[in-house]
This record gives sequence, C-alpha cells and structure tokens, in this order.
Amino acid sequence: MPEPAGHDSPALPSARTEEGYLPGTPGHRRIVLALFFAGLSTFALLYSTQAILPDLARAFDVSTSATTWTVSLSTLGLAVALLVTGPFSDVVGRTRLIHFSLTCSALVALASAAAPTWGTLLALRLLAGVALAGLPAVATAYLREELHASTHGRAAGLYVGGTAIGGMTGRLLTGWVADLSGWRWALAAVAVLAVGCAIAVRVLLPASRGFRPVPAGVRMLLTSTRRALADPALLMLYAVGGCAMGALVGVFNTVGFRLEEAPFGLGVGATSLLFLVYPLGSFSSAYAGRLADRYGRRAVLPVGAAVAVLGVVLTVPAWLPTVVAGVALMLIGFFVVHGVASGWVPTRAHAGGVATGQAASLYLFTYYAGSSVFGTFAGHAWTSGGWAAVAGFAVALFAITGVLGLVLRQTRALTHGAADPAVVSH
Repeated sequence: MPEPAGHDSPALPSARTEEGYLPGTPGHRRIVLALFFAGLSTFALLYSTQAILPDLARAFDVSTSATTWTVSLSTLGLAVALLVTGPFSDVVGRTRLIHFSLTCSALVALASAAAPTWGTLLALRLLAGVALAGLPAVATAYLREELHASTHGRAAGLYVGGTAIGGMTGRLLTGWVADLSGWRWALAAVAVLAVGCAIAVRVLLPASRGFRPVPAGVRMLLTSTRRALADPALLMLYAVGGCAMGALVGVFNTVGFRLEEAPFGLGVGATSLLFLVYPLGSFSSAYAGRLADRYGRRAVLPVGAAVAVLGVVLTVPAWLPTVVAGVALMLIGFFVVHGVASGWVPTRAHAGGVATGQAASLYLFTYYAGSSVFGTFAGHAWTSGGWAAVAGFAVALFAITGVLGLVLRQTRALTHGAADPAVVSH
C-alpha cells in the first residue's frame, strides 16, 4: 500500500512508470501544480520587501543601501542554508523538507509583519531565508527523480515559471497593500498567502517514489561536495546563476527609487505595477525548457544572456515606456538563462555520478550569494552614480553570463548515469 503524500518510499504508484510520470497523467499534474504553489509562496516571501523599500526607508529612517539588506539578508540566509539542506535532502528525502520549509517560512513571515525595530526586521528576514531553503534545495532534484526524462527540461521551466509568478505576486501584493494600509499589513498579506500555499502543497504533492537515499556522514558529505566541485561545467553553471541573479536583483532593488524621482514621480503602488511583467518570465522559462529539450541547453543559454543585456540597455533612457520594455526584456532573458541552467545542473550532476541534491544546492548557493552581494552593491551604485551605474553593472554581469554560456558549449560530453541533452546530443 502506498505511503501518504509527504513521505519518501521506493514503491511505485500505478500512475507512474519505471522512468517517471509522463505528461497528462494525474501524478504529473499534481507535481507541477504543487511545485507551482510552493514556488509561488517561496519567492513571494523572499522578495516581499523589494517593492516597499522606499516605505521601509521612511518608516525606519534608513538609507537606500540599508533597505536593500531586507532582500540581501534573506537571500544570504537562503544561500548558506542551501549548503546544508541540499545534502540533507539526499539523506532524508525531498518531500519532508519541502513541507517543513513552507510551514516555517510562513510563520516567520507573520512575525516579520510585527517587527518592532529595524534590527528585529533584519534578523527575521535573515531567518526567513534560512527557513525558505528547503524548497529551492530539492525542487529540481525532485522533478528529475519523479518525472519522465523526456519532460525534465519542460518541467524545470514550468517550476521556474511558478517562481516568477511568486516573485511578481509578492511584489505586487505588498506594493498595493502598503499604499492602502502600510508596510506591516503588506507583509502580513504575503504571510497569509504563504499559509494558503503551504496547505495546498500538503494536499497536492505526491509521495516521492524515485528517491534513493545516500549514506549519511561527514566523509560522505565531503566526498559529495568534492565531486560537485570537480566538474568545470558545473562550476561554470554555478557562476552563471550567481551573475544572472545578481544583475536581476540589482536592477529591481533600485528601480523603485529611480521611478520615484523626476521625471517619473511614481508612488510605491504605481511602481509595483512594473512587476506585472513577471508572467513574461514565466512564459519564457517554460518555452526555454521546451527549446532545451529540442535543441540542447547549450544552444539556448547564451541567447537568453544576450536578450537580458539588450533589455538593460533599453532601461537607460529616462522614458517610462522604454524602461518598462527594457525591464520586461531583461526578465525574459534572465528566466531563459535560469530556467535552462537550473535544470541542467541536476542532469549534468547525475550524468557525472554527482549527488543531484548537492549539485543543486551549490548552484543555488552561488545564485543567492550573487543576489545578496550584487544586489547590495547595486544600491551603492545607485547612490554614487545613479541609474547609469546600475545599468552598467547589470550589463557587465549579464555579459559574463553570456561568455560562460559560450564556453559551456565546448565542455566535454558526459554519458554516465543519464542522458544529458545539453552535452550528449549537441
């Protein structure tokens, strides 16, 4: 008899083939929907303060660069926690960690809305990042284990698309509620959304059936980490995530301050409407996954970086239509890059005999470390050089991403363990 959802077991449910759930089956639909809700909650909470940074600056009488720490500390806590949660999931399983993460992060979010001081808010934002680490650490590994190989790229794209909707929802919700009732009610509204998503995932997420635990122990962890750091292609993919995410967060951390100033003069609520471009990221990530399944990941990733560079350049003129168009194009390019890279890492790791959870956690460590470091640096760039400095910094990071993508086209093919369409077929 199958175990209830939320527990890991080697048994195979009737709806699942030996190779994993196929598109159109109930199990496949439940997984995609559950991870959509999980991604929505996680990324709504992670970036919930980004749209209200000007409000926080006024409420606590702190500088622009100081407010970016409410985002950077969360991503920093997440990055560090991923070094533990990824390997931990290889031992205890994926679904338990997902449920635990969603529950704890919702509770921390509720506490953040009542933070009495600036220091307390920063501490809770750091704790929120730690609590949120469970889902990103295991999501792509879970998809690889539970779904048929023919749908891996598409499913990874759909998951990343769900995180894009989450990022948009958190920013829009806080911006609108803050305009009506203040920043505390804005953060409370996102926390309530997170509670609802946690309940939905508890009901929908199928039991993990393809998971095989690895032995626990410090020696095994060190061996797994060494393997995950030995492949030059994986190292470049980790760097791709850090540079691309740093550029994106740097732009979004500072664009609200730019749009508040002349010649735009927009308020927090109106500025938050800019995040309505996020569904384009969801679409581009899912579409990039399809292209990666068809043409190979190495052919798609550099194109995404080039699109992102063009988008940042379009934001330079002080004209609202070009700013919006540029941000939209940047977002499309970013989610092409991230959708391809995040799905490539566990596939490449599995093909090379590396623990997928460990490789995914290292990718996400650099991804969120890039967000923390470069996102905060963008705040200083805005203070010292205005939008030109921010845009130049973002272009440089996306350009590095593109160069790494081109180098990845020349990496050695791996055929052990599982087919990697990025390195075997192309």
